[in-house]
Amino acid sequence: MANIQTRRNFLLTAPLAAAVASPFADTMMRASTAGSAAGQAAEESAIQVFPAAEMEGELKGVQANHGTKNLLTSPGTLMILNAETKKAAKEFEWHATRDHVFQVLDGETKYDLGGTPKGAHQTKPGEWLAPESEGAKAVILKKGDYLFVPRMTPHRRTTDGSVSLLLISAQTPA
Repeated sequence: MANIQTRRNFLLTAPLAAAVASPFADTMMRASTAGSAAGQAAEESAIQVFPAAEMEGELKGVQANHGTKNLLTSPGTLMILNAETKKAAKEFEWHATRDHVFQVLDGETKYDLGGTPKGAHQTKPGEWLAPESEGAKAVILKKGDYLFVPRMTPHRRTTDGSVSLLLISAQTPA
């Protein structure tokens, strides 16, 4: 008998499939099993909770200063709040070992994504910049939108008004 995909089956299996297919799955699995591989329990100090009330307070502070706040800096993972007004990246950037997830918390911004970089130069091992990327596609992100930018994807942000973002960047060894 054929296996018929129903909405219920999809809803039950989609989160698992997404987790397995996610480029972050390997990073998350290593982080969750790092201590247990040697028979040790994961250290509680590695676990961090970001309560909504605290995140709201941090966001207000970042917005007031049009700045950036590192919420988490651990080996391989960054979590950053950023607020900006009328700002445009001069060049596309891309990374050999880092994936990004952006969530727009407030406002609107434009990302130019992909294409073939022209005039590229390496800034450090695994990091590049280029003034243009032929064939890049533009997407407008608004409050509540998420954007996943996989490693080696040229990307550039332009904000005409103001935007507040949460960036999660996961890095794996080259």
